[in-house]
Amino acid sequence: MEIFWKTIGAYNSSTWIQQLILIVTGILLTVRLYRKPTENTKKAMKIFMVLINLWIAVFYYVIYCSERAYYYIFACFWGVVTCIWIYDLIKGNYNFERSYKYDKIAYILYAIPFIYPLISLWRGLHFPTVTSPVMPCTVTVFTIGILMSFSKKINLFLILFLFHWALLGISKIYLYKIPEDILLILCIIPVLFLYCKEYINSGVCTNTKPKAHSIKLLLLVTCCIIGVAFTYIIFKGFGYI
Repeated sequence: MEIFWKTIGAYNSSTWIQQLILIVTGILLTVRLYRKPTENTKKAMKIFMVLINLWIAVFYYVIYCSERAYYYIFACFWGVVTCIWIYDLIKGNYNFERSYKYDKIAYILYAIPFIYPLISLWRGLHFPTVTSPVMPCTVTVFTIGILMSFSKKINLFLILFLFHWALLGISKIYLYKIPEDILLILCIIPVLFLYCKEYINSGVCTNTKPKAHSIKLLLLVTCCIIGVAFTYIIFKGFGYI
């Protein structure tokens, strides 16, 4: 746990200016994507998603978190996510088309990366050993927010990748004493259900067995089971059970 927070402190103290630039750039591009979603704006946002995921892979894990065990595995994970965005940038499969269906949820997700450091401060931590808006879990939440708002064409592969990251993150809640990551888990379960439901409603599962209606019911039950399991693990980890 000491190594974990030591690497976070080194990362924040050395890169806070770069993180601030990334945060401001992300905010400006997101606002522009809502107000004036031109092709250049959409392309700029994709480039930004490539850069911020590459930042997590290289700067966060390879450079500043190399003292952690198995850091290279996590670096490879974020490298794959970066490649997904690069492929999408080249092929243009995901065009940031507004769906207007989950805007309210997306707005909450946009706020959560800024709640992370507030929780750290509330817990008595001090800069630089605090969670920041440019860390793996916060970038995951921001990405999910973008996908929720612009989900007319579903990037299910990316969502499933991020869901797996949330599953990995659950262990950190009590292993490294990061209750902030509860926010990520609370976000990912309903988002997974909504995205998979959208995928089913798109008609892809029309001729499947079981039928689409049964798949939706199975999906709901599965997400409920995952939610209950996560809740049990969280409460058990903090000694409430």
